[in-house]
Amino acid sequence: MAKAKKPATASSIAKKIQIATENLLTAKNDGEAAASSLEKDRKKLLAENKRIAKKRAVLSRKKKTAANRLKITPNAENRKTVNSISKELTVVSKAGVKARAAKSANAEELKSVKTSLKQASTYIAVISKADKQLNKPKKKRAKKRRR
Repeated sequence: MAKAKKPATASSIAKKIQIATENLLTAKNDGEAAASSLEKDRKKLLAENKRIAKKRAVLSRKKKTAANRLKITPNAENRKTVNSISKELTVVSKAGVKARAAKSANAEELKSVKTSLKQASTYIAVISKADKQLNKPKKKRAKKRRR
């Protein structure tokens, strides 16, 4: 036969509630730390994306002018210039793709962390309101006088 489960005691229930609220506070603190870290990473990735985009734009202009120069005077030096600019442009474009992928991954993670953080903060706020309500002293009623 299966053993009958003992009913929970008041102290064990109170202890479980205390542990749950502590875990919730820990989760909130961890979420805040993660959010600030991801926010710093987001700023770095934004700056890197801007830098790569500017470099790509500059190289595109250089390639266009070098191609025009090659059309006017087709010689080996101009051809080498166009080829080197094209190679550098492909390297920069590949770096741009990687940077954009990292930025979008960071944005997704930051969004989910902020959602979880908001949820934990809301739970903590509601629990603290409930604790205040439950810990209020009972109002004493005035005795009615008979007339």
